[in-house]
Amino acid sequence: MKIQTRNTFLRLLTAFLPLISYQTPAYADYAARADVSAFVDEIAARNRLDATPIRDALSRASHNPRVIELIKPPATRGARSWRRYRSRFIDRIHIDAGLQAWTQYAASLRRAEKEYGAPPEIILAILGVETIYGRNTGNFETLSALATLAFDYPPRAELFRGELEALFLLAHEQRRDPASYTGSYAGALGWPQFLPSSVRRYAVDFDGDGHIDFNVDGNDAIGSIANYLREHGWVTGAPVAVKARVASHADPLPFIEAGVEPSLSQARLDEAGIRPLGGNPSAGDATLIDLETPGEDTEYWLGYRNFYVITRYNRSNFYAMAVFQLANALREGRDGIFAAKPRAPARKAAKAKLRKPASSGAHGKPAPRRKARR
Repeated sequence: MKIQTRNTFLRLLTAFLPLISYQTPAYADYAARADVSAFVDEIAARNRLDATPIRDALSRASHNPRVIELIKPPATRGARSWRRYRSRFIDRIHIDAGLQAWTQYAASLRRAEKEYGAPPEIILAILGVETIYGRNTGNFETLSALATLAFDYPPRAELFRGELEALFLLAHEQRRDPASYTGSYAGALGWPQFLPSSVRRYAVDFDGDGHIDFNVDGNDAIGSIANYLREHGWVTGAPVAVKARVASHADPLPFIEAGVEPSLSQARLDEAGIRPLGGNPSAGDATLIDLETPGEDTEYWLGYRNFYVITRYNRSNFYAMAVFQLANALREGRDGIFAAKPRAPARKAAKAKLRKPASSGAHGKPAPRRKARR
């Protein structure tokens, strides 16, 4: 029986060996693949680069199956839950770390607001949601991650071939080895999680040290996020979103399906029975946002142009609302911190009042002390 079992195992192993040997060479050396070679020749010609260093870099890249696992949509989608999503970002960790970052980078945040018009709390909220202010920037080798997605993940190959090309151009401009970058499994880099194309297009040397660095501190990230927001149409001083009241007779679905870009006039929304809570902020056209949580009433919000701008960073209403609400929590915390600290003259006056004798009554006698009410 043992000999028969062993022979059966060997037959099965022999049957699978061709499959194993077929799969392995496709991932062994990207530079040896015809599709990769054609890609190298194409981007080298388009950008007037030497193809040899690009080909050499790709020969050192490796297929990463974990990247494919992480980027694939789940086999079975769970119900969307705004409450669950929100709890990942609106918590003491994000708020406390955000307030600390606000103090540490106060000068850069003030300057970013002055130059680009983006408020500090929005910049910080994006950094908080993306990486908890630089704590979680990812440890995937960017070259291998992008090569894997560009050549071994057909559903989004076109997008990631563009990002791989941008990585080679970025490395050329920064005089770095393309394999020296690390970030998320999708190729996003540093504190702000910019893809290589966004680094090239929107990143700024905000601290003036001669190069852009998204890994050492938050200064370049702050200026770059502010620039990104401005370039996508941020309106200084305009509202982002307000909670909406949907009348019982209203059908919100057609307005939700109108899309995330603001296109709904308040007059049209009024007619349908959809109004902002607390009055009309006169913010122009809006989009209707539904924040669903299983077992609870759906939250409805009206999002304006600045809400749409946040969705350009990540095209998700949940994401943009998490940024907006974390920004509000940071603003409230910041204002609360300063409100809780009385000015020095006020503290001195309070101490002097404690030392001062009780004031005289109408006839020059000390006023009677009152018992404290319990």
